[in-house]
Amino acid sequence: MLRYFLICILCFSLNVFANDIQLKGEMTQGSLIRGVLPAASQIWLNGKEVKISDEGHFAFGFGRDAELTQELRWLDKQGVTHNKTLNLTQRTYVEQKIEGVASKYVSPPKEVLARIKKDNQQIGKARNNSDDRLDFIQDFIWPAEGPISGVYGSRRVFNGVPKRPHFGVDVAGPTGTPVHAPADGIVTLWVPDMYYSGGTMIIDHGFGVTSTFIHLSKGHTKAGTKVKQGDLVAEIGATGRVTGPHLDWRINWFNERLDPALLVPKR
Repeated sequence: MLRYFLICILCFSLNVFANDIQLKGEMTQGSLIRGVLPAASQIWLNGKEVKISDEGHFAFGFGRDAELTQELRWLDKQGVTHNKTLNLTQRTYVEQKIEGVASKYVSPPKEVLARIKKDNQQIGKARNNSDDRLDFIQDFIWPAEGPISGVYGSRRVFNGVPKRPHFGVDVAGPTGTPVHAPADGIVTLWVPDMYYSGGTMIIDHGFGVTSTFIHLSKGHTKAGTKVKQGDLVAEIGATGRVTGPHLDWRINWFNERLDPALLVPKR
């Protein structure tokens, strides 16, 4: 009887431990969250299913203006449903006024609209991939050295004209400054001359998590190439809509635009 009782307690303890979800990342707007839950067979964020690996790894992200209350639900391998409420902190964003931007980038002429549409379609396709790679679970590193000249979420005003918020972190540096892969992945896009973003590269880290580098002067790899963390992939430039050379690094979870600075050591 005692043996049966001890076995039951052990089984109960193992089940509780197996369903103890582990989440990595800041619970705030703009954050990428990496998680692991080996006992889960399915997982949902606010009713939308989230991809999960056989080992229980998954990722999701909260946009710039995400609701502060989020609901996570998962189904374990015994068919039991579990729920967890995630409470985010609200962020405040600065306004950044930028003068000296070429007028064609503030109010683009009609003849370039088709080109801009094509650029956006290529970027959207590269970001909407759902590769099975688990590279996103790595600790990310800064892709380039240099001072921070622009931050995520800031409200942009070009030549006095309000524009969309900035969705990346800018690292200033001379043209030719090396750009390295912040984590393992596969290059899914390299275009040297997009209208707004100039030299544009996207690296897929798996499960919808991607890094985008824009305003590049040169690429050192091409679409379809696997890269390792720290590999030289490109060089900083001043291409597209810029007033000086810098790297604009962006992190996405599919279409959610996230803050790269939350993934790396603070500068």
